[in-house]
Amino acid sequence: MTRIRFHQSLEDLKENLLVMAGLAEQAIQRAIEAYRVRDMSICDLVTRSEVAINRMERDIDQAALDLLAMEQPMASDLRFILSVIKINADLERVGDAAKSISDRVRHMDQLPLAELPVDIPRMATLAGDMVRKSLQSFIEANADLARSVLLMDDAVDAMNRSAYKSLTRLMEEQSHLAPQALSALMISRSLERVADHATNIAEDVIFWVQGADVRHHKSVMAKQNAAQKSAPPTGSD
Repeated sequence: MTRIRFHQSLEDLKENLLVMAGLAEQAIQRAIEAYRVRDMSICDLVTRSEVAINRMERDIDQAALDLLAMEQPMASDLRFILSVIKINADLERVGDAAKSISDRVRHMDQLPLAELPVDIPRMATLAGDMVRKSLQSFIEANADLARSVLLMDDAVDAMNRSAYKSLTRLMEEQSHLAPQALSALMISRSLERVADHATNIAEDVIFWVQGADVRHHKSVMAKQNAAQKSAPPTGSD
């Protein structure tokens, strides 16, 4: 395989991953729309899209492994292919999360409507923004944009914790609404996982572009903050 063909194969790999990313992002949007309007036909679209996403995951993995085996790339090209394999897996899990949400919507459609103390569309908007920014950072090879995604994860985590507290309280106080509250709780958890997958994608972009491993960045940042607080003040008396 010539270098020209090799780099064309890398471009094809990138394009296929972006097609899969579009399917995964669309699946999440559809699942939340199904939740908002209780339209089971939209849930059917999410179910069908999962089949396409799973098929693309297998094809992209195989193409990436073929490139590793035939070309044995070095440095940035190697990091790119390894990042594609990991991003591919996270996108497939985003598709799984969309399917999980749509399944919960189907269950809720069999129950009476209820006012629930959780803003699922707002949480979905933030998680969706994280997915879009992480993918944009991949398209642009922009590590700074990828790092901005890491800072967004705390907000989604906080919303998920708040949803857990309010929904469990509702189940305790109004047990007849427990099925609806439990489904909303599971949807909130799925969206929190979508945000986690977006964070993983952003970390993989940083690894590809800069060769830096920023996994577990929260624990590293916590240690840095603790060290700064314990450090003696500088300057003259």
